[in-house]
Formats: sequence, structure tokens, C-alpha cells
Amino acid sequence: MNESIGGERLAVLIDADNATAAVVDELLKEVAKYGTATVKRAYGDWTTTNLKSWKTVLHRHAIQPEQQFAYTRGKNATDSAMIIDAMDLLYSKNFTGFCIVSSDSDFTRLATRIRQDGLLVFGFGEKKTPAPFIAACDKFIFLEVLKPSPSRKPRPKKKKEEEGEASSVDRADLIDIVSDAVAAVAKDDGWAALSAVGSYISKNNPSFDSRNHGFPRLGELIESLEFVDAKYLETGGHKNMHVRLKSRSR
Repeated sequence: MNESIGGERLAVLIDADNATAAVVDELLKEVAKYGTATVKRAYGDWTTTNLKSWKTVLHRHAIQPEQQFAYTRGKNATDSAMIIDAMDLLYSKNFTGFCIVSSDSDFTRLATRIRQDGLLVFGFGEKKTPAPFIAACDKFIFLEVLKPSPSRKPRPKKKKEEEGEASSVDRADLIDIVSDAVAAVAKDDGWAALSAVGSYISKNNPSFDSRNHGFPRLGELIESLEFVDAKYLETGGHKNMHVRLKSRSR
């Protein structure tokens, strides 16, 4: 990851008419590599059945749905609503970057305008995205590479989860959460600072707490995991824990 990117305050704006709900989990994990999503909005005509698959995703990630009726056939009112909101957020000066999720070239000028004010623009779209929009972003990530690996089968939902209630993190969740975090922030040698791992976990899993697993601190929990190696490096008179996935060391 680029060392100049990280710790940004990000506004995530999703063109739901032009993106699939299936990749949102992985999308927000990717966003967390670059900063904190302080605003998450998805735009579309929520009165139609086309966006039915988004309901669970919106609730799970606290994404604010923004209603925009399609006033005229063939005209994309959703794009206009996103652009207007993006400019309002830009003028608020509360953000250091924007994540624009769409494969539509209509956002090319928006990306250029945001960058003119010195803010970062991360684009997310399918490989069919026109080249001008891709070039207008500081970084562009293709949604195809974010799709969950077919080797990881979806975990059956518990009754409480199906009812929309929060449930404690189980063992399978813990493995996924820690593995994803270490892999996301690790350097080329596979090692990651515990502080970076903890920050990544907090951004993606607000309810995560090492005490739920019987450990007062994250470092103690990490050291207890059999799939993780840990070591301490001394910098500035302080010893800091670094971790890596054992599979990366083979």
C-alpha cells in the first residue's frame, strides 16, 4: 500500500443503480485500507424491485440509502443526486478523500473537481469502466478483484442474525477478521504492526472487542491464535508487536 495513503476521512458514495450489493463487504474492507468511512451513502430508486438485494447490506454496514426517483426514462437522476451531494460534502471540508463507487463515466468531471481541491479520490467500478473516469482518480480498484474467494463458503446465518440482531463474534468470524486485517496492512515481508491490525479491525468491525474472547488486550488475543506468528521490535525505547499469518511464512 502506498505509504502516503492512510488514515483519511472518507466519504463513500455508491451508485446502487450501477453497482452490485454482493461486493459491498469486500468493498468496505478495501476502503478501510485507506481511511475511515465517516459517511456511507447509496443512491438509487429504492421504490423499485431492482435494488431489493441491497436491504440487508445497507443495514449490516449502516449505509444511508438516498432516494432518487427516475423522473424520465433514459435519464440517470441518481448520478445528478450523487454529484450534488458530493459537492456539498466537499464544501463542508470535513473530508480528506472520496470513494466513488460506479462504472459510469459521468463521474469523471466530479473526480477531477474533487482532486482540484487537493482531496484524494478512490474509484471503484467494473472493468467496463471508461478510461477517462479511471484516469481521473488517484487510485481505481476494479470490483471484480474484490469478489469473495469461491474457496470461502458463506457461513450459515444464526437465527439472531437473520432477525437483524447483533451476535457475538464466533471462532470462524475471529479467524476471518484477524486474517483479513493482517493481510490488508502487512508489508511486503508479510509482517504487520499490531497497531495497524487493530485499527483495520476497528474500522470494519465496530463491535469487535478482545475481551469477548477472554483477553484484556488485542495483543494477548493475537498471541493465542495458532495461525499467527508474533514478534516484538524495539523502536524509540518501546517494544511494539508485529504479526504475520503463518501461511505467508511458508
